[in-house]
Amino acid sequence: MYIIIMGLERVGLSLANLLIDDGYDLTLIDDNESLCNEAAAELDALVICGNGTNSKLLEETNIEDADFFIATTGNDEANLLSCILVRKYDVPNIIARVSNPDHEEAFKAVGIDNVISPEITAAGFLEKQVTRPNVADLISLGEGDAEIFDMTITNDKVVGKRIKDISPTKDFIIIAMYQNGKLVIPQSDNIIARGEKVSVLVKRGSFSKVSKKLEK
Repeated sequence: MYIIIMGLERVGLSLANLLIDDGYDLTLIDDNESLCNEAAAELDALVICGNGTNSKLLEETNIEDADFFIATTGNDEANLLSCILVRKYDVPNIIARVSNPDHEEAFKAVGIDNVISPEITAAGFLEKQVTRPNVADLISLGEGDAEIFDMTITNDKVVGKRIKDISPTKDFIIIAMYQNGKLVIPQSDNIIARGEKVSVLVKRGSFSKVSKKLEK
């Protein structure tokens, strides 16, 4: 798997090294000469000092062989231009970092659908910490149509009941239980115990209802 990353400062040498250790072939592009020199000395990767908005430089990376191109600089305009140029080489996976959420539509308008906005992600995380402080949000599915949460059973109305008595419903399904620290796939006759942690797939908009059902 061949990955080209533009914007070494935000990726960091540690993450780059992890990718290399996992067997990925890596090329790094950055216009910071001192950072490039540091990366070249520490990493088993091709490091190019320059800017991914230059077609000639991109061709020096053998861009046509890349499986991924990732633009992670703090300059949205540079990320956008580089992604537009890379599309000409039919790179199958193009990922761009967007600093200003207002620019996300510009990326999508030119066909760059894999857009990451750390600002939006951070805002969403903070919102969940405020509104769901006792719940661990694991993952979102589809277009955010459902989410998986870890919850702890504390509602006496469900303690002692069998899984099939409360799950699934149109709002949620219990997809995992944890017994003695080990994950168990729920069976219909499994008994729900107080204080037991469960993983729950919850339909969008139903979190409050499900939380009240399983927790106090």
